Parts: sequence; C-alpha cells; structure tokens
Amino acid sequence: MAADGDTPVAGIILAAGMSTRLGRPKQLLPLGGQTVLWWTARHALDSCLSSVLVVIGSEADRVRDALGSLPVRLVENPAYGTGQASSLRAGIAALPDEIGAAVMLLGDQPELDPAAIDAVIARWRETGAPVVMAAYRDRHAHPVLLARELFPELVKIGGDQGARAVIRRHQEHVATARIDGNAPADIDDEAAYRRLLARWR
Repeated sequence: MAADGDTPVAGIILAAGMSTRLGRPKQLLPLGGQTVLWWTARHALDSCLSSVLVVIGSEADRVRDALGSLPVRLVENPAYGTGQASSLRAGIAALPDEIGAAVMLLGDQPELDPAAIDAVIARWRETGAPVVMAAYRDRHAHPVLLARELFPELVKIGGDQGARAVIRRHQEHVATARIDGNAPADIDDEAAYRRLLARWR
C-alpha cells in the first residue's frame, strides 16, 4: 500500500564515530573549502527531506562548529563508543511523532546525490514498504529508508551492526530504488580520502 504523500520523512546522518581505522575524525576532513560532513549535510538538505538530524559524539564540539549555520538538528550520543547502533537509536529516539520514515545517511559520504535520497522517498511513497534501499549499478548502498513501523525494533539494537539485522528480518518486504550510477564511496582510510580529493579537484 502506498504511503501518504504528505507524511514527512526525516534524514538521520550518523556522524558520531571515532574513525578508528582512519586515525583521525573523517567527519572533519577538509574538502572543497568545507568538511566531509558539511557536504554530506548540505546534500541531505538539498533533497526533499522534511528535516535533517545529525548524530554527533566523538569530537562533538568540533563537529558542531564544522556544520556552521546549516539548518540541521544536532543530537548528541554520549554512548558513541559502543558502536553505530547507539547512534541509530539516538537518532530514531529524537524524531518527532509526525515523522513517517527516516532515511539513514553516513557522515562520510559527501558525494551522495540528493536525487538518490529523493528516489528512495518516492519509492516508499509508491510502495509503503518498511525498508527501501538504494540500488546502484554496482551494489546496494545508502541511503536506506526505514519506515516508522520499524522504529520499535531499531531502538533495541546494539553493538556496531547498524540496522542490518532489522532489515534482514524484513527482507521479503524490502523495496529498491534504482539509481543511475555507482554507489558513493565511504572514507575508511587515507587512500580513500586521497581518491576523494583527486575527484573533487
């Protein structure tokens, strides 16, 4: 069943991690005169999301400063050291009651196209599926939309698994939004950051 076309959808950017593999906060890496996280948030704001939440934890003050005047809502996760699930729980718990679905975004994907966010939202409005995943030419990747009916399950997850276990439980009801292009790259190490800088030049 299609979702109500007027139901607001929020974006949750997970940006609380410690970047242990990189060795420095990847949210704060310089890029195009701003930071990696600034561009991720800017692209989310350029989509049809009704609001954008950014979950912060590690280096919270610096991350807050790096976002500057962008009209995002900051949600602090004091338990960020326990893994990504704590940030997802914090973001879900902070959503107003009128939000019908949340689009999960990663703070280290500055090349995410706002059109990809719009595509998963449109697919949800068309199908009413509890999960909508972006299907790029090379793989499935973020953004991932999770409908409100899954929120009670999401606030119970733990560790560093994110929403994967919940998505697996509802695999038969997952819808996909076809995206023309390859999935946006994560910045997991210095080599990935150097490749990102080369593309932006």
